[in-house]
Amino acid sequence: MGTSVLSLRIDGELLDRLRHHAAKRGMSVQDYVVRTLVRDDFDERFQTAVEETEKFYGVT
Repeated sequence: MGTSVLSLRIDGELLDRLRHHAAKRGMSVQDYVVRTLVRDDFDERFQTAVEETEKFYGVT
């Protein structure tokens, strides 16, 4: 899997909050954002898998 560049325009207040969250974890803003996106993607895929399993077993 290769890498690509994504450029974002965000306001200063949001960037400051991202910097703060990243600093608390000892990360760069870039690493923090990528990690957050990956985690959200996993959460979404996991939730879909749970819902499909519940449908399969007839759990409501």
